[in-house]
Amino acid sequence: MKKFVGRVGIEHWAWVMVVMVWCLSGAILGSGNENIAKYKDPKQPVGVRVKDLIGRMTLQEKIGQMIQIDRIAATPHLMTKSFIGSLLSGGGSTPRPRASAADWVNMVNDFQKGCLSTRLGIPMIYGIDAVHGHNNVYNATIFPHNIGLGATRDPELVRRIGDATAIEVRATGIQYVFAPCIAVCRDPRWGRCYESYSEDPKVVQEMTDIILGLQGDIPSGSRKGVPYVIGKNKVAACAKHFVGDGGTTRGINENNTLTDVHGLLSIHMPAYYDSIIKGVSTVMVSYSSWNGKKMHENREMITGFLKGTLKFKGFVISDWAGLDRITSPPHANYTYSVLAGVQAGIDMIMLPYNVTEFVSDLTYLVKNKFISMDRIDDAVERILLIKFNLGLFENPMADLSLVNEIGSQAHRNIAREAVSKSLVLLKNGKRESEPLLPLPKKASKILVAGSHADNLGYQCGGWTIAWQGFRGNNETSGTTILDAIKSSVDKNTEVIYSENPDTQYLKSNHFSYAIVVVGEHPYTETVGDSQTLTMADPGPDVINNVCGSLKCVVVVISGRPIVIEPYLSVIDALVAAWLPGTEGQGVTDVLFGDYGFTGKLPRTWFKSVDQLPMNVGDSHYDPLFPFGFGLTTKTMVARSVSAGIDGRPYIAFVVIFLFVGLYFQVKRRKLSRSQASVWPSWFCSFLLNRFQTNPTQRGRRPIQLQTL
Repeated sequence: MKKFVGRVGIEHWAWVMVVMVWCLSGAILGSGNENIAKYKDPKQPVGVRVKDLIGRMTLQEKIGQMIQIDRIAATPHLMTKSFIGSLLSGGGSTPRPRASAADWVNMVNDFQKGCLSTRLGIPMIYGIDAVHGHNNVYNATIFPHNIGLGATRDPELVRRIGDATAIEVRATGIQYVFAPCIAVCRDPRWGRCYESYSEDPKVVQEMTDIILGLQGDIPSGSRKGVPYVIGKNKVAACAKHFVGDGGTTRGINENNTLTDVHGLLSIHMPAYYDSIIKGVSTVMVSYSSWNGKKMHENREMITGFLKGTLKFKGFVISDWAGLDRITSPPHANYTYSVLAGVQAGIDMIMLPYNVTEFVSDLTYLVKNKFISMDRIDDAVERILLIKFNLGLFENPMADLSLVNEIGSQAHRNIAREAVSKSLVLLKNGKRESEPLLPLPKKASKILVAGSHADNLGYQCGGWTIAWQGFRGNNETSGTTILDAIKSSVDKNTEVIYSENPDTQYLKSNHFSYAIVVVGEHPYTETVGDSQTLTMADPGPDVINNVCGSLKCVVVVISGRPIVIEPYLSVIDALVAAWLPGTEGQGVTDVLFGDYGFTGKLPRTWFKSVDQLPMNVGDSHYDPLFPFGFGLTTKTMVARSVSAGIDGRPYIAFVVIFLFVGLYFQVKRRKLSRSQASVWPSWFCSFLLNRFQTNPTQRGRRPIQLQTL
């Protein structure tokens, strides 16, 4: 009995011990789960993760998240020491000349490692001006600038451009682009007019579909207006520059926009409504002023209207050294500028160099209660929201999986399509009954003239490789208009290029016709401000000499309408090609009739600069070519790819001839019924396999006949 009781007692205590160990281990494990930071758990809602992380951060860490500096000023050690939240590459700021995608990825990752080594391991976000493709990067696809895209009136095309741009940007490890520019340029004297889609706010609104290409489609059922980025092939977009930058007096960059509330809201604000509804992640503030008030210190518009009325949930970023320019001269009272800018509602400050001064001033302003901690938390929460949306906490490091997407043929095909759709035909023949375009590909000898015919840099314009663009053909890859002409014409057609031929040379050669390519030299921002809007020399002389001697088409490469009326009478055909980018074949596609002209003017073409500013609807509206103008042409079907014919129209006649012959053979009973059915079937199969081509090959529209 005692032994039995003892055995029971032992078993009892053994079970007690098991239960105690189980309870203790459960408590330990439970405690461990509770201590796992919620911000690191991807299963948690983004809002929960943001709140959790904010609660763990010191003031110094929060201020670090509000900083963006250029890569030139950064080191991995600085990223760690100052908790830097963001880097950027300004125009021309690259790892090295002609840097490869791998060079970019490795550079971004080196900086990212510095951020991840901090106490909380908050990843940084890297931004870049990808305003017409990934334009800082060697060998990237350079699309037409926005003014050309506005001429296409094709939001679906612009969306595809956004998608291609996002992939090329991600290929270099970068997650954030300072695009699109949704300014409504109301005066072509402005040096940034080519960054604007149109003078018409409705056209600009339509083009905000590029945001869906850059960031991805907002899922059905999601709340409108909440920033959204889907997948590792997409980037955070930035609507800029808030607001009224395209309406400054006399088109002077960074100047004052004089208009009432109705003018601001009806002309310059509509594209921001659309951008926010489409989930844009960030908004950049304009250097300009509205009725004398600098936008970078305009709390009523940034906090009150953008964040309040429009319910924008992403983060607001300053422009390059935007806080410095609040005072005149810039940086005259930097502590005041920091106070004014942050209080206005700017969340991330593009310094872009002086970290120490900004940290010192903002720390002082917060500790002395000039700026509340609530304002700092609001800024940091917005920044963290976008970082979580991008998946940076789960995938902070870039890889090399997309490097072959840089300048891919698929993307160049989209760019080529965009070029052909963006060209606007302004004149076609000195008499309507005798059009010059489309040009014949087969000719004995043709002349190509003008400084812009064989210059890839001129063709691309500003914001290409370098901030102010480049000149010549050596800084990136692409096809000049001259090379495109040579590859488009008949093999027996002789193409002669002379940049500025004299009259004697023109008379001594027997040219069938001439293609003259002239325009503006590259410029960006204030450098491009012009009160005269004249074409670069020797453009006028080339037009007068060449077009005065033989039939000519003049192709204008420019970021805006320029003075052309004095030369119009001598020109047979006139084409506005804007700034087409790297794919010059898009120009020749329409010049030679492979595709018809369809582009429409995105802005009014003036007669004289004395008329400016002049926009559609103005009481003094008297243009040379009105807004929306654009002639169309017939497609040369025999030279083009057509659905199911592949440029071989004679095949249709062969098929008809075959069936007619078979019909009469059957009628004469020289073929049995079975033979009569097999032969047509076999021959049709052969033709389809041998000749059929997808009419949307190269991402281009099917050929259609269009009338002038």
